Amino acid sequence: MFKQIDLSYGFADLEPHIDELTMVTHYTKHHAAYTNNLNAAIEKDTSLAGKTIEEILAHLDGIADPAIRTAVRNNGGGYANHNLYFDTLRANPAPAPQGKLADRIKKDFGSLEALKDEIGKQAAGRFGSGWAFLVAHKDGSLAVVSTPNQDTPLMEKDGGVPILGIDVWEHAYYLKYKNMRADYIKAFWSVLDWAEVEKRYEAAL
Repeated sequence: MFKQIDLSYGFADLEPHIDELTMVTHYTKHHAAYTNNLNAAIEKDTSLAGKTIEEILAHLDGIADPAIRTAVRNNGGGYANHNLYFDTLRANPAPAPQGKLADRIKKDFGSLEALKDEIGKQAAGRFGSGWAFLVAHKDGSLAVVSTPNQDTPLMEKDGGVPILGIDVWEHAYYLKYKNMRADYIKAFWSVLDWAEVEKRYEAAL
């Protein structure tokens, strides 16, 4: 059985950038539903028992029943994406990456600001609901990708490992920012913990 990730901060601790009501609703309603629905789908297919969420999402085509496959895709993606999102946020985050990640960002994007601009562009440009990710590949290279709905790069062959993700579903920002998605994206950087992103980069290599 999969469980929601434990938050390392209180629901109000990301104010004023992400408001308390949004955090409460996002975590206790949306993420909880993805987790519960994922577990319910997995219970119907014994071949999925004991597998990590990464293993399951990387081999969706192996799920024979189309209805179960769709349920796992939607809810498993939502589960994994939100775990990443919530776990990289902090009330007092490291404001910039260090070490290997900082060096690679400079190599692949030129600067941290250029990377943030690219992620912001893809997040703002995602039509409807979805995500923008920074992914790491085994060779250390980085890429920015955007996915619809709750899809994740983990579902794609050689899609890389997502180490940072911005949720641009309306439930992530609409209570505070209304239709001003760009303002939410700008605020996101104020609570993103680059130290956690760096840990995930190191683990992905």
